[in-house]
Amino acid sequence: MNHYGAKDLAASFRTVRKNTLTVAQDIPEDQYTFQPTPETKTVAQLLAHIAVSFNFQYQVHAEEARTTLEGFDFPSLMQRLREEQDKPRNKAEIIELLTSCGEKWAQWVEGLSEEFLAERVTMPPGADPADKSRFEMILSVKEHEMHHRGQMMLIERMVGVVPHLTRQMQERMAQMQAAKE
Repeated sequence: MNHYGAKDLAASFRTVRKNTLTVAQDIPEDQYTFQPTPETKTVAQLLAHIAVSFNFQYQVHAEEARTTLEGFDFPSLMQRLREEQDKPRNKAEIIELLTSCGEKWAQWVEGLSEEFLAERVTMPPGADPADKSRFEMILSVKEHEMHHRGQMMLIERMVGVVPHLTRQMQERMAQMQAAKE
């Protein structure tokens, strides 16, 4: 039987973060203030959000090892994360934040035991489902980043950058075409 464990989870997160870092590097620094609409985050804010958003799961599972989210102070955490994402940073600082936060998370995840990943965490009253596995909650960090990276790749196109994954696919297609000829 194939088992997807902590080391696999950490490796897949590192792959996702590597792609996010490539997007961050490809966008010119003068476009980091770009904001698709007034009610959305700037490029810099969105990248900082991606970098620091793991802190929710890190606090719940690594720092507090909570078995219930009942009584968890979501408003305080959200305020702290919002303040962190909104700090003024240049491109190099944002790339460093993405790198350091990503590696902190991945190193922690790769050391988790199967027993820890299988534990259930009770959600706040009224939540559906009523509980989730730690694995599912920890996996959500990668899923959340992939969601926002999709937004970032659209933003790349809006500022005139062809996303690296598109460039790589175009190169593969050109090589296949050349091999046919």
